[in-house]
Amino acid sequence: MDVITSLQAFVQRYLDHHQHTQLPLTTEWDADWLSPCQQGEPDETGHIHWLPVARTDISDFRDTERALEIDFHPDIKAFFGAYWSENLAASAPRGELQLLMPWNADDFARLQQNLIGHVLMKKRLKQPITLFFAVTDDDDFILSLDNQTGQVMLERVGLPAKEVLAENLASFLDELTPR
Repeated sequence: MDVITSLQAFVQRYLDHHQHTQLPLTTEWDADWLSPCQQGEPDETGHIHWLPVARTDISDFRDTERALEIDFHPDIKAFFGAYWSENLAASAPRGELQLLMPWNADDFARLQQNLIGHVLMKKRLKQPITLFFAVTDDDDFILSLDNQTGQVMLERVGLPAKEVLAENLASFLDELTPR
């Protein structure tokens, strides 16, 4: 399977899980931080319902890639370009995580800036280039994609990624359980 198909399947499992458990998908509403995935109007507590929304625009990493003088792995571009969404909580065989998802166009721009900082750190430390896509419940570890091989890695921040969690992002997403 490809990343888009696997991500679509995970999003559907995520929505089914929340419908089954009757856990509402809400977040704090901010009039200055609107998103295509917001549903309806904010409630009396200042929260708004949201749902992941498939993006219709084409995400553009060209300027980021040009600035870094590298090409991003196609899987990471597909992953970050597929949906507008709040982060998605999941369980993997090795633990709990949150898939990082762009909330709106400004958040997508900020994500690219953070990826630039991450890649520059990797270059400065003379480590293989990885591209993060999820955070774990342990602040010292992130999940990243090896930019050369496409393997999903568990990475301690600031150190070379050593533990391979999946051969590719699609198979990793297929193993996730929503929470």
